[in-house]
Amino acid sequence: MQSFQQDCVELAFRKFQRGEISRRGLMAGLAALGVAVGEGAQAQAARQLVMVNWGGVANQGFGNFYGAPFSAANPGVTVVQDSTGPSAGRIRSMVESGRVTWDLCDSSATSSYLLGGMNLLNKVDYSVVDRSNVIGPTFALEHGAAPYSFSNVLVYDSTKFPNGAPTGWADFWDLQKFPGTRLLRRDAAGALDGAQMALGKDIANLYPLDIRACLAKVREIRRSLVFWTSGSESEQFIRTGEAVMGMIWHTRAKVLEQESNGRFKFIWNQGILQPGIFVSPRGNPGGDLVQKLLASMLANAEPQVELLKFLGNGPTNPRAAALVPAEFKRFNPTDPANARVQVAQDGRWWGQNYAQANADYIDMVTG
Repeated sequence: MQSFQQDCVELAFRKFQRGEISRRGLMAGLAALGVAVGEGAQAQAARQLVMVNWGGVANQGFGNFYGAPFSAANPGVTVVQDSTGPSAGRIRSMVESGRVTWDLCDSSATSSYLLGGMNLLNKVDYSVVDRSNVIGPTFALEHGAAPYSFSNVLVYDSTKFPNGAPTGWADFWDLQKFPGTRLLRRDAAGALDGAQMALGKDIANLYPLDIRACLAKVREIRRSLVFWTSGSESEQFIRTGEAVMGMIWHTRAKVLEQESNGRFKFIWNQGILQPGIFVSPRGNPGGDLVQKLLASMLANAEPQVELLKFLGNGPTNPRAAALVPAEFKRFNPTDPANARVQVAQDGRWWGQNYAQANADYIDMVTG
């Protein structure tokens, strides 16, 4: 199953291959994403920090936007990159074996709660990391904090609905008013949140989800559903007309809208806003220095805006909104106008319920 972070790297290289951005632009964008300086890079000295991300090919690295400024402010400290993928399973294996080589990992709210609850992660030291540098509580957790965000949104083919467009997940489930095949991710997180909204629950009090009712809601339209496992696949389902409406990452929805000259549209209403959480494995070799690195990533709004301009990842620093050029506000998940109509996904609830909820969801959609 492809992660959102891996999909961002794929999008970056596609833009480069099409000549839409220069090599310098590609490298700067990958740096903002945290793509590695070198495969399998590991710290070789006490004053190095290892940041682990989901990138594949690497050249310049994450240092352009975050590493170099951090090193300049902390003489003798370097930040190196490892792009081997910080899955929850690998983090757990490292910590339990006592052989931790990573300092900071691009993870998720769900994994933060899950691994943190198992005492496998360091707590964020909020005497060092300033909570005021993020826009809300879902971006600053006990065991992780988020320098970027992303959303699941509803995308649709406007040529299929000349008499009115869908406005939320209730319309997604309404096959009579809006006929056609639907698209969901092959993953319960997001799909069940949408189902709960389709059941009529207010987004201000969406959690806890009623898992049984949400699964039943998905089952209602099972014969009209197709499922995606990667960002490119989600885009392809919509482009080819295999689905007329879908729940996909906002970055892919942006590409669809722009490249189709507005035929494919998306809405922020009832979008599912999620934090790109970084976590630190317990026993990390860089020790408490990792807290200062995380603090600097949250404090600097400008690199977050550059990432938004490059691929659409939302900034999380509250000062970033004022720095976003007007033409990019439409595509910014954390722009105040867009954020206020979305629901902030409850990572704590998903951390406690994901394993069973996802197993039940997969059993249903593959049965």
